Amino acid sequence: MLRECRPVRRQIAVFSRCLAQDFVGGHNGAMPPSDFAHVSAACAAAFLAGAINSVAGGGTLVSFPTLLWLGVASITANATSTVAIWPGSLGSIWGFRRELAQVDPKMRTLAIACLAGGGAGALLLRITPPSLFEHLVPFLVLFATILFTVQAPIQARLRERTSRLSSGIWMPGAAALLFLMAVYGGYFGAGASIMMLSALSILGMTDILKMSALTSFYSLCFNAMAALVFISAGMVYWPYVLPMAIAAIIGGYGAAGVARRIGRGAVRGFVIAVGFTISVVMLVRTF
Repeated sequence: MLRECRPVRRQIAVFSRCLAQDFVGGHNGAMPPSDFAHVSAACAAAFLAGAINSVAGGGTLVSFPTLLWLGVASITANATSTVAIWPGSLGSIWGFRRELAQVDPKMRTLAIACLAGGGAGALLLRITPPSLFEHLVPFLVLFATILFTVQAPIQARLRERTSRLSSGIWMPGAAALLFLMAVYGGYFGAGASIMMLSALSILGMTDILKMSALTSFYSLCFNAMAALVFISAGMVYWPYVLPMAIAAIIGGYGAAGVARRIGRGAVRGFVIAVGFTISVVMLVRTF
């Protein structure tokens, strides 16, 4: 009886090793390098990602492709980037504390929907085949960037129906919209801030600095839930996480003041340029 079980045990062991390589290793199944040069590159990307997130969102559009370039598998790169960049939201929130204090309190309570959506999105990523995810990435980024670009006419049409926070219909609708955006954020970190900024614009907000502050707060919530799922599922490459987290915090805090100095138009233009550039690069790389 024991002899009959041994082949089955060997098959299970081989399957487990292959599954671990699929989620943790690079494209060729090998563990990504963690020497000083590679860690430094990951930290530089995290610093820039934290800075971009504090300005107008979309910072993971830098950290995620960098991890791919360093040899991390796509799903692991997404999970690692989410966990590492998450602390940068703390720096962003502190840097935008004045703007966040001026936001309507009802907008802050909508973070509950973001928590639920972030967890749902992370669970969805957990069951997505890696090959399918790699082909979805360019289109997810492109969609987010296009939505942010055309938000002005959308906002003009919906402003009358969404400008009153006291409306009994508005709050459930806003919670549903932010839940969907948080599902996107939990599923695919790159471009999530752009999606959230677009959602806030559709809901009637016009001040890019207040929108950025609220986006940092929402991102803190849905990324926290996603990070818990990714960590518990063993989807994170730990040698990069702590150094990237420190770099993201420094970048997130330092760039908040830059956003005030360069103005709203420049912030929007920068986000659009980053989104389209990365989406084109990913489309070329994938297809």
